[in-house]
Amino acid sequence: MLAFQAMQGAGWLVFSRFVGRIIDFFTLLVLARILSPADFGLAALATSLVVIIHTVLEIPVTQALVRLPEIDKSHLDTAFTIGLIRSGLIAVIVVAAAWPFAFFNHEAMLMPLVAVLALGPISRGLLSPSMVQFARELGFRQTFILEFSGKLCASIIATLIVLSGGGYWAIVANFVIASGAASIVSYMLAPYRPALSLTRLGDFVGFIGWFSSAQLISALNWQFDRFLIGSLADRSTLGRYAVASDVSVIPTQSIIGPALQPVMAAFSLISHDRVRTRSAFLKAAQFAMLISLPLCVGMSLTADLATTLLLGQKWSGAAPLLSLLALAVAPIAYFQTLYCVSLALDRPKIFFRLNAVDLGFRLVLLPSGFYFGSIMGVGIARILLSSLMFAFYLGETRSLLAIGIRRQLHNLWKLALASVVMAISVLFLRETLAAEQLHPVIELAAAVGVGAAAYGGILLLLGVRLIAGPGHLELVDRS
Repeated sequence: MLAFQAMQGAGWLVFSRFVGRIIDFFTLLVLARILSPADFGLAALATSLVVIIHTVLEIPVTQALVRLPEIDKSHLDTAFTIGLIRSGLIAVIVVAAAWPFAFFNHEAMLMPLVAVLALGPISRGLLSPSMVQFARELGFRQTFILEFSGKLCASIIATLIVLSGGGYWAIVANFVIASGAASIVSYMLAPYRPALSLTRLGDFVGFIGWFSSAQLISALNWQFDRFLIGSLADRSTLGRYAVASDVSVIPTQSIIGPALQPVMAAFSLISHDRVRTRSAFLKAAQFAMLISLPLCVGMSLTADLATTLLLGQKWSGAAPLLSLLALAVAPIAYFQTLYCVSLALDRPKIFFRLNAVDLGFRLVLLPSGFYFGSIMGVGIARILLSSLMFAFYLGETRSLLAIGIRRQLHNLWKLALASVVMAISVLFLRETLAAEQLHPVIELAAAVGVGAAAYGGILLLLGVRLIAGPGHLELVDRS
């Protein structure tokens, strides 16, 4: 029953993120058709600074509350006060960093861009803390309403701005309004009367300490490549890389990440039973990779078709990058599952340790990749980095849950084999159709159909199937 509740919650979150991504993608198509890669490059540079500050100061209020056996009004007041303090710190740091950042990058417009972009994370920190009640009950329909409202408002306003000649300010508006609108809607869905209090700070401090330290390193990990390329290449190159990178993470951010949020709550409920937790982790990791592998491999194999069809010919330079970066993000689904179980077991230092290792490799591999292969070298370096980090994910899982590396790999080998067969099938199809000069829509549809059939067919032959029934939903692997 708990698994079914978690899957229901995951369904709402995946649907929420999926709809949000459709809106984001529609907005991207409109903006990409009107704006230039240089516009996206400038906006990406400004956004990188704000995202780092936002991520460094990210406070896991919801995760901290979900793991508590009981919460009351004083917990909510403390959570709101922490969020308010965080928003104030973001404002101060952004104001202090805007001018040096603009001066270092020789872009005067970065100052106002950074200042306005900061309104997004500032308002995001003021969400109603009462929203946590829905997460504790594994009910996420309200989250869908929240995200959908914010994305839709942002898309409409950004589209109006770009059509009226607002240029890259449309990108800024899309970033800011999505958070601001969501914060307003949160108080309609989960009424809460704000009050300042830190009486329950003790329930947050230990958890927040490790998490915040990990977030600092995580922010550097996710934005380091953009700073590197921004300082060594032109704005158009950075714009193409930023768009390719944003598209490549759609599977992990739009589907797997949301699907695992209720799974973390489910892990918290069974954390006292390590045997059950191990079994739940293996199933969750297998399910996450079941989705991640075909989407990432498929995106890599059809990057040229998708880029030309959706973004236009002027973005063709982003296709080779997307092909590489899509492969680089495939193992992240495993990390996301490990991240959920480590938080549920109150072991956020694992998150810190993995991010520290990631940063160490990243500081060496990405500059080396750029030195030897320019922008494409960075893409290859990221594939190597993700492969190395997957080995560390396996090792940390073994330490945390006492699941051997061989057992973890055995849990995934059928998915890997199905992905290889899918890749061979799609490559053979595209080679066969190359002389036909088909429209990109037809060729893309054919590749998706053949790939999905090959992947699903192999899994069925190997005994992997999804079983659904009244109050029951389970991924079954019949060895």
